[in-house]
Amino acid sequence: MRISLYRAIWTVPVALVLTGCWNKGLLDVPNVNNPDVARTYSSAAGVEGVIASTFQQIWATEIGCMGCIQTQAHNLAMENYSELNNFTMNVRSLLPRAPIVNSRGNSAASDNYNPYLNQSKVTRNAANGIQAMDRLLIANAPVTNALGSPAQDVRARSFAYFTIGWALGGLALAYDSAGIVTPATFNGSFPPLSGYQDVAKAALAMLDSAILVANSPNATVGANGFPLPTTWISGLAITQAQFIQLVRTQKARIRAGIARTPAERAAVDWAAVIADAQAGITADFVVTLSVAAGWSGASTYDVAQVYSLGWGSMDNMILGMADTSGAFANFIGTPISSRNGAFLIRSPDQRLPQGATRAAQLADTPLPLPKGRYFQNRDPGSDTPVAGYGFSFYDHRRYYAIRSNNGNGPWTAINKIEIDMLQAEGYIRQGNFAAAKTLIDASRARNGLPSIGNIASVSTPIQGGANSCVPQVPQPPGFNTVGCGNIMEAMKWEKRMETVMSCMYLCWFTDSRGWGDLAQNTALNWPVPYQEMDARLQPFYSLGGGAPASAPIGTYGY
Repeated sequence: MRISLYRAIWTVPVALVLTGCWNKGLLDVPNVNNPDVARTYSSAAGVEGVIASTFQQIWATEIGCMGCIQTQAHNLAMENYSELNNFTMNVRSLLPRAPIVNSRGNSAASDNYNPYLNQSKVTRNAANGIQAMDRLLIANAPVTNALGSPAQDVRARSFAYFTIGWALGGLALAYDSAGIVTPATFNGSFPPLSGYQDVAKAALAMLDSAILVANSPNATVGANGFPLPTTWISGLAITQAQFIQLVRTQKARIRAGIARTPAERAAVDWAAVIADAQAGITADFVVTLSVAAGWSGASTYDVAQVYSLGWGSMDNMILGMADTSGAFANFIGTPISSRNGAFLIRSPDQRLPQGATRAAQLADTPLPLPKGRYFQNRDPGSDTPVAGYGFSFYDHRRYYAIRSNNGNGPWTAINKIEIDMLQAEGYIRQGNFAAAKTLIDASRARNGLPSIGNIASVSTPIQGGANSCVPQVPQPPGFNTVGCGNIMEAMKWEKRMETVMSCMYLCWFTDSRGWGDLAQNTALNWPVPYQEMDARLQPFYSLGGGAPASAPIGTYGY
């Protein structure tokens, strides 16, 4: 967006300078070593190259960027806890919550701005790509394709719509407003800011266009159609059917994820979410991380692995809900100013270490972790002292093999269970507890947990009793005792465990704000970064910490 404004400001002066130089004969020979946007968008290979790179640009912003809001979101959602200043983790971890400060030169300025800038760039790049394809069609007449064949056109055009929709969705999930760029947007224009709900609507429209184009008859006419080249989404030769499934999956995630409050989450079109989830991915969406090729997962797996430096550990305010020994109950029963997270979680959930002592749990979780274990009870010698309630013995080590392989290897970007639980949430909200139970129990059974039992209403506790049910959650009105969660809490638990430090963009955060689970005064979204507001000559502002867009006391009393 800011770049568009600068383009508008500088077009005339630069044109005048170039005209003067041309008259003096200084520009008779073009320098092809300098970037030339017009030349890039004037050839079939150039246009396709730009479009092909757009998902990697999204990836670099949402997953590969250590200094971006993904790292902050882990801490805001109690997915991770750290008292280091790196990447604003300290500020976002501490209670009571501080605002997201948006003044010039604030300590998180670049972290907050990077996703906004780069996702906005993606929308412009991909939209320009579609516009360039339209120009090539006119220039190539009577040939009826822009890039080489009708199928090749379909592949590129549908992918461009897909990445525009994904990037707009990312802006809607994270920020309270953004500029909307689509192929209908004039290249030199400067779209006004629109609220996140309107940005999300535009995102869904672009994703619908991706499906419509991918399903067109030309998709199979000529060479170089689907599957996608493996360089477009690292390591994946995605077929036409798989591409449409991925688009439907992202539609479901955006529909639910944009909600800022429980009221907005309840008002989501859950029938549409269920339909998209059912038509979505049929297996985990696994991407091959390759640092050399520009497919990094640093913002997610790397933070979770650098435990010896105190970058983070699991937050027992959430992970402790797995405990059935009474330790979590004692933790919750203690005033927060006196809480000590140095307690052993003993749980039937096989994703956590098994054993009755810390030594036994450490022996149960050697690195790399045994199949089915996601968390390690770390070696006590690697403990880093932090605030009482923020301390934990536990670290997420599911992707330790990637860390030990210098950031390379297969990584689950969208877990099928995430989408199953999105569908289950829709069923719960529709009162179809039997359908939701089937999906929830299937995930629980894989991880050693019993069925949630017979559910008569959304308030029915899952079976197991206080000494065996998972999860156990703080109970109102005092939130100083715990009890068995209901079907909604069982769904949340499965989704959290399968997406912890393993999700494309803000999963725990966007879910927790819609469920009403964030700690009091946590910001519900990021403000439009001050750099963008300065470029627009508009005042900037802060959110959260008791200012506008602050969460009330959460479901668990935090």
